[in-house]
Amino acid sequence: MAGFLLPESCDNPIRRRVSWRLATAYIVVQYTISGWAVWLGSLLIGELAGISMKHLIRAKTLIDGSGGSIEHGALLFESDRILAVGRAADIGVPEGAEVTDTDGTLMPGMFDAHVHLRSPGTADETGMHKWEIARMSYADMALRAVYYAQQTLRSGFTSVRDLAAPGGTIIDLRKAIDAGYVVGPRIKACGMGLSVTGGHMDEGGWADQVSIANMTAPCNGADGFRQGVREQLKRGADFIKLNTWVSYHNSPTRFWRQEMTDDEIKGACDEAHAQGVHVAAHTYGPDGVAASVRNGVDTIEHGHWIDEPVIELMVKHNTTFVPTLTINDVHASYALANPDMAEKHKRWHRESSAAKWKTLELVRKAGIRVCTGTDSGFQLENGKWGAYELMLMVKGGFTPMEAIVAATSSSADMMEIDAGRLQAGKYADLVIVDGNPLDDISILHQIDRLTVFKGGVVVQ
Repeated sequence: MAGFLLPESCDNPIRRRVSWRLATAYIVVQYTISGWAVWLGSLLIGELAGISMKHLIRAKTLIDGSGGSIEHGALLFESDRILAVGRAADIGVPEGAEVTDTDGTLMPGMFDAHVHLRSPGTADETGMHKWEIARMSYADMALRAVYYAQQTLRSGFTSVRDLAAPGGTIIDLRKAIDAGYVVGPRIKACGMGLSVTGGHMDEGGWADQVSIANMTAPCNGADGFRQGVREQLKRGADFIKLNTWVSYHNSPTRFWRQEMTDDEIKGACDEAHAQGVHVAAHTYGPDGVAASVRNGVDTIEHGHWIDEPVIELMVKHNTTFVPTLTINDVHASYALANPDMAEKHKRWHRESSAAKWKTLELVRKAGIRVCTGTDSGFQLENGKWGAYELMLMVKGGFTPMEAIVAATSSSADMMEIDAGRLQAGKYADLVIVDGNPLDDISILHQIDRLTVFKGGVVVQ
């Protein structure tokens, strides 16, 4: 390592940082002969020298995220943006560009449009993690969320939408990632979900002397929900989540029940739309979905038991559907195999598992926009289940290409993130796949077969 000043022998923090990066580049280039390592070393050296370098990736198959593919395609990017996409023969090799060749597939980074990064995601958890709320500070939760955010990014999901966390933990994580303090996916965060007092995400069971201020956001009445929207946007929320209708386990025939009134839903949606953000609704059943859509909700989360009249209403209002197939599938498997689970809960899972496939078929036939969302963080560990959602979509009748579109351009459009397509001007959020997911979508579930880029930088 002669010629490099290592951090232990340098008092200047800036010089230490540069020295480490120079040392890393030196090791990568001098002691490794693989093309990937040389490419990464060149990238580090070029960055340290202040040179804006062009990088060309040539792939056997290129999936553009909009439903098209190119055999023997190529993508050129510089810094964090894509410059050109097309046939490798047409793009050629620009002067000075670093070239990477792969026999696999190049595609956009994927999106998980329904996560909870603050949570551990264990199969047997319920409710609001009361023991954590009593023992963990917001700083603890945010720091743990960094780990889950990085796991998610490494799994090929370069953007996520977080649908509720205590206080401003995920809003602050988003800020830290955007500022470059920590590495993670692009995040859209709602802050805290809005519920009626004692409703979903504002559960009871606390001792009278326990304060859970800023852990939940209970509201009441149309004006109360308007205020709740304003409070979350003041915190820095990107969108609003409502808990409108919820699952109901005490009836053998009706598996959903109302929590928010129509006036409350409309008040919240009107306020959110007036301030330029979209509204997501945790909701179940045809009544719940219809009430949510009719009163202004933009995206339906979960939404099992949707029927034909509601499908027509969703088409009319251009509503987006996030089916969260993964949480339904995985939690149902756990619940049905658990001898301690009450029969009424098992019944609900059997019925919802059957209903989700019927709903998915209706949504697909109607051409409603579908986005992939796992509900990771609630009974699913973040970073491990993203591609499973695509696998379930294919099981439910979508083609692999349709599932990939749902996980890329459709979700990017809904979340208003300038990625999700291999297109000039978009962020260079990319995944190189060892194999072809159009032949076998489950390849995306094998993280060791993925090389992930966010903003043109390889995720390590």
